[in-house]
Order: sequence, then C-alpha cells, then structure tokens
Amino acid sequence: MEKHKYTGKSKEEAIQLAKEELQEVEENLFIKELESTKGGLFKSKKVEIEVIEKREVVKDIKDYLIKLLKAMGYTANIEVKNKEEIPKYIIFSDNDALLIGKNGKNLKALSTIVGGYLNAELGKNYKFMIDVNEYKEKREKTLERLAKNIAREVAQTKVEAKLDSMNSYERRIIHNILTNNKKVYTESEGEEPNRYVVIKPKEEEKLN
Repeated sequence: MEKHKYTGKSKEEAIQLAKEELQEVEENLFIKELESTKGGLFKSKKVEIEVIEKREVVKDIKDYLIKLLKAMGYTANIEVKNKEEIPKYIIFSDNDALLIGKNGKNLKALSTIVGGYLNAELGKNYKFMIDVNEYKEKREKTLERLAKNIAREVAQTKVEAKLDSMNSYERRIIHNILTNNKKVYTESEGEEPNRYVVIKPKEEEKLN
C-alpha cells in the first residue's frame, strides 16, 4: 500500500499539498496525522501527515487477499465490485465449501483478518465485503424465503416458531425482513454461538 507524507505549518496546509500533488479531493484520501511540532522562538510549527489514496486501498485489499489465500493453500480468482460504494470482493476458489466453512464461519474469519490488517494500516475501520462465489447473496435469498414462509405459518397458526441457530449477520437478515410485518415479530434468544431467532405472532389488539 503506497503511503505519501506531507508537511505543512498546519494540518490543513499539509492536506492541501497532498490534494494538489495527488490530484484528488479530500473525500478520496485517508489522512493520518503523524507528528505535530510546536513553534518556538526560532522554530515554526510543523505538522506531518500520512496520506493513502482510497483507490490504492481497494487494490491493496485484493492483493492482500490473494497472498493470504495462497499462503492458506488455495488457488483463487477475485472479482471486485462496488456495492453502494463499498468494495465487494468475490472469491472463486478451488474449494469454495472449505473456504466458506460451516454457516460461513471461515469466511467470517477471513474478513476479520483483512479488517485487522486494514485497521493497522489506516488507523481506522474501513468498510468492505468478502464473499465466496456469491455465497452471501444466495444465503440472503434463502433466508428471505425461509422467513416469509415461516412468518405466514405463524400468522395462521398463532404458534411461535424457533429457527435454527444463526450467526449475528444471518439473524439480522431475518429481523430486517420481518421488521414491518403486521402479524408477526421476531426476537433473538439463546446464548452464543447457539443464538437463534424466534418468530412470534402479534396479539390481536396490536393488529388494530
């Protein structure tokens, strides 16, 4: 990841130098203040910043993933897409099932490793998504169908339904899908890692 350093009499001046040299607007730059020296009798104040271009970060994540997967023994191709301005990295490997893991456990661990690397490099959190052969997208559609079907049954029978244990990401999908449902509501119950969603019927007076 290429890093640039600039020094100015103020942070604003240093940022302006970065924008002019890199020909970028501030929104497309990650800026971290490295050092600030107070001015004295014979010394002027100096502020040093470190700048990384966002496009460099997007490229670096892909390069880091490739190296990481190679070290883990995977042969993989990575496709990069933008989803609501958040870079999404879709991995196509020689063993997708193993890379995903049970209920996406290995995929989540991979995202955590990359997130830690970026936090160390940038000094802040950076939003990105990692998927394996569109696993998350397919899983979201499956959960959406499941939630709607079970919600319909619960609304008809007035008997609550307990779903299988899910990670926080999948539980949130269920909650979001049914959040505006007029006949049922959802609650998470149990303890991690066996926490699950319960779909419950709303009382009649709540429907009016």
